[in-house]
Amino acid sequence: MNRQIVVIFSIILCSLTLQNSFGNNPQVGDFARANQLYTAAQYDSAVKLYETILSKGYESAELYYNLGNAYYKAGNIPKAILNYERARLIKPNDEEINFNLQLAQTMVVDKINVLPEFFLKRWWRSFSYLFSSNVWAIISLVSFVFMLIGIAIYLFIATPVLKKISFFLSVLLLAMSLVSLSHSLSLKKERTAHNTAIVMSPTVTVRSAPDENSTELFVIHEGTKVWIIDQVGDWLRIKIADGNNGWMRSSELEKI
Repeated sequence: MNRQIVVIFSIILCSLTLQNSFGNNPQVGDFARANQLYTAAQYDSAVKLYETILSKGYESAELYYNLGNAYYKAGNIPKAILNYERARLIKPNDEEINFNLQLAQTMVVDKINVLPEFFLKRWWRSFSYLFSSNVWAIISLVSFVFMLIGIAIYLFIATPVLKKISFFLSVLLLAMSLVSLSHSLSLKKERTAHNTAIVMSPTVTVRSAPDENSTELFVIHEGTKVWIIDQVGDWLRIKIADGNNGWMRSSELEKI
């Protein structure tokens, strides 16, 4: 039992460390200047400065969100969607990010019917999006610490009632810690997998094989979100929201 506790605790600490490595704030001065350029309607200049901050290794939901806004105002809808999606990976339940993403998506040519998702899977995903990966990791760690306190009470307190209460609370806190850790790692994996992308080319013909001479299956347009399921050289096998799939060049999209 003690060994299992140590293993779980180590996983939680590892999760927190990984999350913190992505929590760097952009350079305050450049970020403020980029915001000023945006306010002054100098959207192209704001985009360049936001991108410069990203190139230095800094990122945050706010940075991606503001960059998405600047691209939207500059008329570059695919890039706007790309950066809203990146912001949402960090803050999946942010109302402003989700609203602006949905607004930008209305500008996309392709109107794809999304395949229905099993309700339990949909519910689990919605529950995960209540908090960011980092917050879920903190909840997991706090629950784990209180579970240890409950175990200590169970082991060292002689009162039968307190022992019984501490036992059941410890079990509940362990379950809460594991569920929270699962959500944290799931969101972390979703953010780092890079298996989704946004089409950047105005028009793309999706083919039946990774070959320019293969059969043309369907056409998609810039701003459409795709899921990457395979790769052969510079060809990617992609799937769209209605389940249709095929091959396209990697140069025609950008990973989220």
